[in-house]
Amino acid sequence: MVRVIPTRDALRFVGEPTWAALSGEPVTTDVWTDVADVPHVRLGQAADLVLVVPATADLLARAAAGMSGDLLTATLLTARCPVMFAPAMHTEMWEHLATQDNVATLRRRGATVVEPAVGRLTGADSGRGRLPEPSELLALAEKILSARTDPADSPSATLQRPGMTRPAPVPVVSPHAEGRGGRAGRLGLDGRRVLISAGGTREELDPVRFLGNWSTGRQGYAFARAAAARGADVTLVAANVELPDPEGVNIVRVVSAREMHTAMLGEAPAADVIVMTAAVADFRPVARAEQKIKKDGRLPEPIVLTGNPDILADLSARRAEHGPAAQVVVGFAAETDPDLDTARAKLARKGCDLLVVNQVGNGRGFGAGDNEAVVLAADGTVTPIPRRSKDALADFVWDLVAARFG
Repeated sequence: MVRVIPTRDALRFVGEPTWAALSGEPVTTDVWTDVADVPHVRLGQAADLVLVVPATADLLARAAAGMSGDLLTATLLTARCPVMFAPAMHTEMWEHLATQDNVATLRRRGATVVEPAVGRLTGADSGRGRLPEPSELLALAEKILSARTDPADSPSATLQRPGMTRPAPVPVVSPHAEGRGGRAGRLGLDGRRVLISAGGTREELDPVRFLGNWSTGRQGYAFARAAAARGADVTLVAANVELPDPEGVNIVRVVSAREMHTAMLGEAPAADVIVMTAAVADFRPVARAEQKIKKDGRLPEPIVLTGNPDILADLSARRAEHGPAAQVVVGFAAETDPDLDTARAKLARKGCDLLVVNQVGNGRGFGAGDNEAVVLAADGTVTPIPRRSKDALADFVWDLVAARFG
């Protein structure tokens, strides 16, 4: 069941009969309609999720101040479920210190405030402030509901048994006429600066050929979306990825291992957490042919390879030498035949805090929609993650990371 709570301004754009017809539920803006049912209390008490989409600067200010002048703001005060705001406004309004203070207040209280997208705004203006795509908001809402209705999906809980069902969600949706995530049932990363690598690097042989791998970047992008939903400031270094940019995430594009090495070490000093999901080439050609290598009946000269820098090990070494000491470094080890003894040795050699070991090949890992892994910690802890979607796996690992910040 979905209940729509419009503001008075929202009804200037879409009328009350339309919302009632689409939702199949009564629609009102004030607290005096059906007052015997005390709707401003009952709606908040019954909801599994409250979505404020879009959320204007005015609505964010009223919510942060705890005002209750209409049915929507009154419901926000009585809601004991997760609340998600999707801001939409002009760039200047979004960047104003008053709006940023209000967003920080709402996130501190545990609400999810999604970063607005960049794009066309009202009139001829463009910039940050555009409402994120509905598919992005739906995915985040489903993730919030899953976290709330499936407490088993956490590192410290027993996995859900086959055949168990979840209660049907009862979201309350608020459309608002004018036009980064918090805890939302998960351990938060509010205000943390997160650096993530994703994709697969390419090492050029000639102008048309390269040495590469099958990584699509889907797991790294899942980590970026999940971190942004938890309130983190996310920078994503992406190598040769053909996926839509996650909303509210700063993207740095690279091609080769050396380019990624430069980008990651350049961004690392400002990061609280570093997650290396990228599949980085271990080797590159010593020389790149300036012209396409021709097939003229003769075998080409042998391709001589040399080693690429070890980005994960260098990140850990930089932290040890220059800090910050509290920085958490997470590595990924994609193996065709995972062996925990070998993985433990790799964890020690790389110097990271957590190593996510996952099996690839034969339809697993690269390009797949799901993944499974074992997380090894520097303190000796071993945490298996049974097969699940890459988004769910990212959330699981973020719980392990966020727990380290208390």
